[in-house]
Amino acid sequence: MGGVHWFAMLGGRVVGHASVVPRILEADGRPIRTGYVEAVAVDPALQRRGIGTRLMTEAGTHIGEGSELGALGTGEHAFYERLGWERWQGPTFERTPAGDARTADDDDGVMVLRVPRSPALTLRERLSCEWRPGDSW
Repeated sequence: MGGVHWFAMLGGRVVGHASVVPRILEADGRPIRTGYVEAVAVDPALQRRGIGTRLMTEAGTHIGEGSELGALGTGEHAFYERLGWERWQGPTFERTPAGDARTADDDDGVMVLRVPRSPALTLRERLSCEWRPGDSW
C-alpha cells in the first residue's frame, strides 16, 4: 500500500514494524489529510519492552509533520490511548462508487491522533474513508 515504514531490528532480524499511508478521511463531509497507521506489530516474545511505543512515537512525529490528523483501526485501545490517541465516537462509513456504506462493525475500533494542523473535531462527527481492497479501516 506504499507509505512510510519503520522497522525495529534486533540481532539483524526484524522484530517490529509500523507504517503510515496517506489517506483522505472526511468528517461530516469535510476532507482531512490523514496519516493512517497500518501493520503495527512486535515480536510477541519482545512485547512490553518499548518497541511498539518507539515505533508509534516515530509514526506520530511523521503524522504531525505532514498530515492534519492521524488515524488507525484497532482493538488495542489502551496501548494507543497512553500515546495520545483518542477513540472516534461517531458513526463510520466507507465511500464507495455506489455511495457511502455504513461500517458499524468498525465504530469502536477507529482512533485518531490530533496534531497541530488538526481541524476542530468533536470526535462525534460522521467519519468516512475511501473504499479500498481488504479492510477499509
